[in-house]
Order: sequence, then C-alpha cells, then structure tokens
Amino acid sequence: MSLIKAFRGLRPTPGYESEVAAPPYDVMNQAEARAMVEGRPWSFLHISRPEVDLPQGTDVYSPEVYARAAENLAVMRDKGVLAQDERDSYYVYRLTMGGHVQTGLVAAASVAAYDSDRIKKHEFTRPAKEDDRVRQIDALNAQTGPVFLVYRAQAAVDELLARVAAETSTLDVTARDEVRHELWVVDDPALVERLDGLFEGMDALYVADGHHRSAAASRVAAARRKEGTEQESDYFLSVIFPHDQMNILPYNRVVRDLNGMDAEAFLARVGEAFEVTASDQPVAPNTTATFGMYLDGKWYHLALDPQRVPADPVAALDVSLLADRLIEPLLGISDPRRDERIDFVGGIRGLGELERRVDRGEMAIAFSMYPTSMEQLMAVADAGEVMPPKSTWFEPKLADGLVSHLLE
Repeated sequence: MSLIKAFRGLRPTPGYESEVAAPPYDVMNQAEARAMVEGRPWSFLHISRPEVDLPQGTDVYSPEVYARAAENLAVMRDKGVLAQDERDSYYVYRLTMGGHVQTGLVAAASVAAYDSDRIKKHEFTRPAKEDDRVRQIDALNAQTGPVFLVYRAQAAVDELLARVAAETSTLDVTARDEVRHELWVVDDPALVERLDGLFEGMDALYVADGHHRSAAASRVAAARRKEGTEQESDYFLSVIFPHDQMNILPYNRVVRDLNGMDAEAFLARVGEAFEVTASDQPVAPNTTATFGMYLDGKWYHLALDPQRVPADPVAALDVSLLADRLIEPLLGISDPRRDERIDFVGGIRGLGELERRVDRGEMAIAFSMYPTSMEQLMAVADAGEVMPPKSTWFEPKLADGLVSHLLE
C-alpha cells in the first residue's frame, strides 16, 4: 500500500467556492458557529458543525447531529453545490497569510502507514473527541476535515508543487480572516505518478495537527477492512506541507490563581528557578528557555540557565520547562489536560489577550512562550514520544470544504 494516493475529490462547483469554504470545525464555539452560518446556506459548517441547524442546547454528540450532517451533505450534492471529480487527482494547496506563503499537497494518506508509525504522531487523543470523529466519518461516509501532515522538505517535491502553482489556480478564496486559499487540480497521469514516486521515497510523514481525525480514520478503516481488497477507507484526507514552510506561533498559558501565595511571595519563588527581570514592555520571548510573565499589571522576563535544559526532546521543550519548573511545583498544576485552573491562548490572539484576561480578574497570571519549532516536533515524533498538551499553534489554518474524501 502506497504512502499516499490520488483520489476523486468532492469540491465546490464554480461559483460556490467562497460560499462553501469554512474555518476548521474545532476553532470556534457553538455560538460563533451559529453566527458564521447566518445568511450562508452553503457554508460547510452545516456539515462540519451541523448542530447549527438544530435547536439551541442540542447535545453535539447526539445521533440527530450526525444525521443532520449527512442530510446537509446530500442536499449540497443534490443541488450541485458540491460535485465529485471524475478522475483520481492530487490537489496543490497554497495558503497565504500576509507575507507568509506555504504550498502543499492534498492527498489521501495511508492508514497502514499511520498504524505502522511511518506517519508519526506526537500527541495523545481524547476518547470523546476521537469517538465524535468516528461517528462523523461513518455518518457522512466521507472524511471532510483534512489532517495536517508535514514532510521533511525535499527540493524535487517543492519545485514540482511550485511549478503547478505557477499556473492559474482552479480555486481562489480569501476568507474572512484575510487568509487566501488557492487550489490547483493535478489529474495528469504523468504528474500523479511522479508525485506517487516522490512521496513513496520518503521515510516518514508527521502529523502536525489532526490527531483525532487520523486516529478516527484508523478505527473506521479497521471496522471496514476486507482482506485482499484496498478501499477508500484505507486512506484518510490530508494536506501535506514541507516542514520549512510551517508557521508555528506560541501557545501561551494563563492560570486562575497563585496557589495560595501573594504576588511578592510568588515572585520570590520564581526567582529561585529563573533569572527574573522586570520589563516596561510586554515580553515576547525571542529564544528558547525564556518566558514572559504578566502579574499584577507588570511584565517580567524569565530566563532559565541553558545548562539546566535537559537533552531529552520532550523535557527540553519550552512548554515542558515552564511546566516542570514553575507551573507544577509552584502553581500545583500537574495535569494541564484536566485542571480547570489553567487555560491556553493561541499566539494569533497576541499578548494583549493575556493582559486582558489577567486585568479583568479572570486569571491571576499569564505566561508568554517561545514557539515550538518543527525540528523539535519531528524529534519528539522520531523518538516515539508525546508532547505536552497545547504545545503548537499553527497558522494559517486549513479551510474545510475545499476538498473532501468520499469513502463510497
């Protein structure tokens, strides 16, 4: 079974691209999703967040939600809003956010490669979210949310994708957040074969984002597997980018209280582990093992002695350094996945969001982080280890609805 393959994508028909394109299903709450679909009957959120079409308070995991998703998908196909390509294709996908550009490939990635760790993971999944994605795939008989994969950049692949993207795009949509999404269909058999060979020569791919979607696809494939027969469910929808084009922002932390200490006592304890310097400006760390801290209306720069940074790829992550030397021993938070005293703020929201959450009394303290690098992510995955929760925040986000993978 090949690492990736071309497939007959389900895409918006000409004229409907902007109406269909939607943010990923998991970047907004239910109220935000309902607001986003107002006046937009063909938004893909009617499929990815179908509770928007059901009464307020509907349990998002109820059978009615998955049934409505399937119904909405069928309607959009019947009305000609979405149509399946006639030939197996790859799709070159370019994202542009301001001056940042990244160009990757939409492909069906092998579940067998995922199961055997040729497609490497770096996060644990939560059962409820994984179960939700299994039900969604089964109800739709399709994968509609792409898994964000990364390959170690190779000149031959990058040059081929850039050559395709030099032509006029098939789809060109600028979303409400000003991110531009462009798509090119690659259905020429020679180009498809060339891409097959280039990716087959790779040792591994890496899951950057979408661990629940890929784990769910593996479960669906196992349930549908037939010996000796390759099926569409043996592959999952993915978008694959070169590692050196990724844009990772910090994933900052806010904590509700100081674990029984006042600010003065807490600062003294922090000073035992870090070099602490007051700052008259918000602190955005510009190197590893340094952190910003916002407390009582003041910013501080925290620095850790580089000699105290361990060699282990997980323990050396900035999110681990802060957790192991401050958040757990001083603030008493040992399980950030479940402890409601801590929350996480994507770097796209800026340092002002940290100040706001502390200043209005919602949180007592905030920490700004230096972003995890792709090299660190891949080193953790190569070691078969798992990163702490909320270690990476990728921008720009992929759009839902531009290409879906039918399992029919």
